[in-house]
Amino acid sequence: MVIENFVQGARPVYERAAAKGRMLPPGLLYLDSWIDERLERCFQLMETDDPALLDRWTAEWSDLVRFEIVPLIGSTEAAAGALDSARPRAG
Repeated sequence: MVIENFVQGARPVYERAAAKGRMLPPGLLYLDSWIDERLERCFQLMETDDPALLDRWTAEWSDLVRFEIVPLIGSTEAAAGALDSARPRAG
């Protein structure tokens, strides 16, 4: 999950996106996004096998956006990990 905080408001971000597109490097996939009602933050679901691609992409927008990158796992994987770590270990 990529959380974007717009430094200069939403307008310059949307203007650049309209002019240049998302500017994603190959191997970084945009899946979906949601914007808060105040147009201050964007929550983007992205996918990649190479986290370095996120650095390349965020560098293109760093003058307009502050980024927080939050690695996610699915709820099934999270439940399995939580339940496994809560079980007493034999031995």
